Amino acid sequence: MAATQTPPGECPQCWEHAHNKRIHRRLKPRQDCPQCVDHMVNGCPYLTPKKESRWW
Repeated sequence: MAATQTPPGECPQCWEHAHNKRIHRRLKPRQDCPQCVDHMVNGCPYLTPKKESRWW
């Protein structure tokens, strides 16, 4: 499913779908990926930690 090279703080599904062209190869032109649409509509199911914000 997800690539093992997923950087820390990144969603494995988002990363895999953005960088693996094989996933979307089976789709017709201008056809949306159902997994990507579900991910956009329902939000990312993974809790990705944000970098600590420092003012100073």
